[in-house]
Amino acid sequence: MMLSCNRSQSGFTLVEAVMVIVITGILAVLASSFAAPLKGYFEALDRAELSDAADTALRRMARELRTALPNSVRVSGSFIEFLPTTTGGRYRKEQDCSAACTGDILDFVEADTSFDVIGALPSVPVAGEELVVYNTTPATAYAGTNVATLTSNIATCALSATRLCFSGGMQFPFESPGNRFQIISGPVTFACIGNTLWRYSGYARQAAQPSNVAVAPLNAATNIARLATGVNCATSSFVYNAGATQRADLVVMRLTLSNNSDSVTLLHQVHIQNVP
Repeated sequence: MMLSCNRSQSGFTLVEAVMVIVITGILAVLASSFAAPLKGYFEALDRAELSDAADTALRRMARELRTALPNSVRVSGSFIEFLPTTTGGRYRKEQDCSAACTGDILDFVEADTSFDVIGALPSVPVAGEELVVYNTTPATAYAGTNVATLTSNIATCALSATRLCFSGGMQFPFESPGNRFQIISGPVTFACIGNTLWRYSGYARQAAQPSNVAVAPLNAATNIARLATGVNCATSSFVYNAGATQRADLVVMRLTLSNNSDSVTLLHQVHIQNVP
């Protein structure tokens, strides 16, 4: 006795197999044709982000450096330090004697505690800020030989936009040929460390430029801000070029930022006015 059974069989026909191969080939070609443009797009996006971060950091540094006290910028390796000014003007050198002699002059013969401002300052300086007259070298202001602290605690002088009072009795060593003075806040340092660009402020002035954030005075800074990350400090640099007349010097800042796939280097130059 013979048994028979019908079994249904299924599979790909030759036509179906050919169609699958053709479609797979088309998709592979499309994928390969889009891969290069997509890769280029993302690389361009990475470079744009790096350029924007570097440009933002450099522009902020340049904006602050333009306010530097004349002859206060100094560079040591990947550290750049300066004394930012908040305002400035001209001091009274002679009294007005058209009738009775009036006016409080800045005395360079003996210690003084106040003087009149010619014109008026845009705003009243803050007690505790410092007054500088005729800063000709970095060491002068950083050592404090031509710096006096503004105060409002002198009975015979009220700190105002037209009159400045300073404590301790100060005899400035040199007169300014243009009768100029500047008001400064504390020092500022830009430092490239590891792969990060930092800004330090709120630390004490000292005669020698600090170049180690682990020791005084930078380790006591009260304000520390991160300006950029991914910085290649080995190829980034700060250079201070003294001008021929020493009146308009040049700071050259080179900043290199990198990520996993690309790097960008930007160069920024800042003119520093050094007329004291």
